Amino acid sequence: MSDPLLYTLISTLVVSAMSVVGIATLMINRKLLEKMLLLFISLSAGALLGDVFFHLLPELIHDQGSLSLAASALILAGIIGFFILEQFLIWHHHHQVETPEDHSQHHHKHSLSIGTMNLVGDAFHNLLDGMIIATGYLISPVVGVSTTLAVLLHEIPQEIGDFGVLIHSGYSVKKALFFNFITAVFAVLGALITFAIGSFTDDLMSILIPLTAGGFIYIACSDLIPELKKEHKTGRAFQQLMALLAGIMIMFGILFADTHEEQGEAYEPEASHYDEMKD
Repeated sequence: MSDPLLYTLISTLVVSAMSVVGIATLMINRKLLEKMLLLFISLSAGALLGDVFFHLLPELIHDQGSLSLAASALILAGIIGFFILEQFLIWHHHHQVETPEDHSQHHHKHSLSIGTMNLVGDAFHNLLDGMIIATGYLISPVVGVSTTLAVLLHEIPQEIGDFGVLIHSGYSVKKALFFNFITAVFAVLGALITFAIGSFTDDLMSILIPLTAGGFIYIACSDLIPELKKEHKTGRAFQQLMALLAGIMIMFGILFADTHEEQGEAYEPEASHYDEMKD
C-alpha cells in the first residue's frame, strides 16, 4: 500500500471517529456547548480559508505558473456546485444544539423523515470529505495533513449538529451514534474512489484542487461565517475573531512544518505524488 493511500485511510478513519462527538450534547451544559460550538465554527472557518490560500491555491500556481482561466472557472464551479448540493440534496450544515426535550415539540413522523434526509445528505457530505482528504495527500503529505485538519475542525460542530437532529427526529442515542458513524465511514469510500479514478488519469489533480478550493471557500463564507455574524456581544465576537485568526495561523504554521529550509527562504510546494508518477 502506497504512503499517500495509507495516510489517507488513517486520516479518513480519524475524521469518521468524530461521529461520536455528538454525545457531547447530552453530557455538556447546553449554554456552554453553544459557546464552544461557535468557537469551533470560527476555528474551522479560519482553517478552511487558510488551507485554500496557503496550500491549495499556491499548489495550483506552482503547477501552472499562474492561476489559469480554467482553474478560476473550476474554483467558481466548486462554489456553485456546493451551493447546488445544499439546495437540492438537503445537505445542510447544522450548528444548532438539539436536545431530546426539543423533540417533544414536533410531530414524530415528520421529524423522522427529516432525520432520514439528514443521514442521506451527511453520507454524501462525508463521501466528498474523503475525496477532498485524498486530494490533499495526492498533492503532498503537508497539504494532506492541513486538509485533514481543516475537515476535522469542521466535522466537530457538524457532527454535534447532526447528532442533535437525529435525537430531535426520534432516534435513540445508540441508534443516532450508530447511524452517524455509518455515514461517517463514507469518507473512506470517497478516498478509495479518488485513488481509483486517479490511477486512470493524470489530469485529476488539476480538476480536484480548484474544485476543493471552491468548496472550502463556499463552506467557510456561506455556512460558517454567517453563523458568527449572529453574535452581537463585543466580548464573544472578539473571541470568535481570535479563533478565526487562530485557524488561519494553524494553516500558515503547517505550511512550514515539513520543510527544512532556512528561516526566511521562500516557500515552494513540494512535488506532488502525481508529479512523481508522471516522471
